[in-house]
Amino acid sequence: MFFEFRFWKYLFNRNDLLVSLKNDATMRDFQSRVWFVAIFGVLVYALRDIWGLHTEDLTALFVSGYEDTFTIARIISLIGTIFWSLLYMAFHFFGMAFILHKITNVELSKVAILQLFVVAFLLIEKAFNFFLYTVVGYATDYSVLSFGPLAATFIEHSYVNYFFNELSLITGLIIAIQLHFLRAFTTMSTRNLFLILIAIQVILALITAGFEVLPIETWIEGGQTE
Repeated sequence: MFFEFRFWKYLFNRNDLLVSLKNDATMRDFQSRVWFVAIFGVLVYALRDIWGLHTEDLTALFVSGYEDTFTIARIISLIGTIFWSLLYMAFHFFGMAFILHKITNVELSKVAILQLFVVAFLLIEKAFNFFLYTVVGYATDYSVLSFGPLAATFIEHSYVNYFFNELSLITGLIIAIQLHFLRAFTTMSTRNLFLILIAIQVILALITAGFEVLPIETWIEGGQTE
């Protein structure tokens, strides 16, 4: 028995997909959808960099009259951004699929399907924020769909604010999708699975917030501190 993998159809209606997977039907066209999401992700990251998101420090080169250096720096920045986008998507697709596979004992091939949807939602959040940035003409460090802006209003601590910035409406949606999908294939209790999925998101938020506040650029420049 065969069935066609329809990304947009199953993104919002996963019950049919779960039935087909439970019946061990052979899925076709999944690889092409993976490439579609990957290309979409690279495009989103590339457009953000071209627009100037997180490249503010390079403006000083242009203002100082170093046009050639500025151009080279922007090209290197774009290449680095594309490379980072591939690492980001690979981690959430392959890395998280492997972790969930080990925790839940669900077949890796099935978890990979789930994580493709997760990657898609993460990219949709970034694309939505980028669209808002282009409309208003400026960007912030916080996602409008997250608790980061609310935390920044009441808390004057960068790490805490970045932590809450990683917890968004999309995070809740991802947990709901993972719970719905994985409990169809695992013998683990729904309660334990739910707590594990929440813990994973919290750990990822803690790690990501740590990278946001670490003076990595200063270390690269020679360990100087201000």
